[in-house]
Amino acid sequence: MRKAVNQWMRSSGKFDALVDFDAVRRDPARPTRLNPAYDPGDNVHPNDAGNVAMARAIDLVRFRSD
Repeated sequence: MRKAVNQWMRSSGKFDALVDFDAVRRDPARPTRLNPAYDPGDNVHPNDAGNVAMARAIDLVRFRSD
């Protein structure tokens, strides 16, 4: 279900913008897994480095009002 929802969100055109945290956090060697660099040990939630990676993935220009 998660994969189907993510694919729909990426391809539907229904959103003005999308921050793909799944892509940011995945292990390049094993794309169905959390990147070990971001894993605090539960294989689900990000550690501090994972949170930083997600924050950096946000395009702040989208929030400008000028």
